[in-house]
Amino acid sequence: MLENFAGQIKPGSPEASLLKQLDAARLPRHVAVIMDGNGRWAKKRFLPRVAGHRAGVESVRVTVDTCARLGLKSLTLYAFSVENWKRPPFEIEALMTFLKEYLRKEVKNLHRENIVFRAIGRTAELDQSVQDELRVSEATTAGNTGMVLNVALNYGGRTELVDAFRQLAAECQQTGRAPHTINETDLEKYLYTAGQAEPDLLIRTSGELRVSNFLLWQIAYAEIYVTDTLWPDFRRPDLFAALLDYQKRERRYGGLIAEAAQNAK
Repeated sequence: MLENFAGQIKPGSPEASLLKQLDAARLPRHVAVIMDGNGRWAKKRFLPRVAGHRAGVESVRVTVDTCARLGLKSLTLYAFSVENWKRPPFEIEALMTFLKEYLRKEVKNLHRENIVFRAIGRTAELDQSVQDELRVSEATTAGNTGMVLNVALNYGGRTELVDAFRQLAAECQQTGRAPHTINETDLEKYLYTAGQAEPDLLIRTSGELRVSNFLLWQIAYAEIYVTDTLWPDFRRPDLFAALLDYQKRERRYGGLIAEAAQNAK
């Protein structure tokens, strides 16, 4: 899929150098991103926080396009958490306005690029106008077969697990299933990302070293990459750098360590 960038990148540029180093056979299936640093980006420029959120929309556009062209199976972006309701009302309103604008402008491009759009989280608690835009975007791209773009809205890793537990409990109540027979697969089918591969790589911008209640179940074995780059400045070279770092990792999942120890006996 790397040939999809032919003609788009200037030969000899740092971006071209990074792309040349990527191994197409070792790209992650699923990348998750905690898009952090909009407020600090704005503060550095003596601008209101909402200016940072608006600037971050272009980073979303570039990241989605790049991941789709690379042939990733899934991309999950952390857009609005359940904790974000604590922010000032005018900031929340601005975030939702930018979201609606993005969907109106980009849904045709998403469809053209064969991307499937999905909103994950407690979206039924969002304003009706936001729900309507989400519904249109999901319906427009539902028949696509390319990368799945999950946008986490009114999302929390703990609330996702609560929602999954509730549905699983209801199933057990209806079927009379014994609780001791429940396994991980049973729970996974009720997660918001059911049917998708778990994230191989979690990227966090702005240098913060925490997962912020994001995909707590799914990132159990994800490789974590933290960059000091603020989200509005995050561009294709930053993504390529994260992917290259990922490809240098030795993923063990715990099993290979135990196997090596057994073989050493």
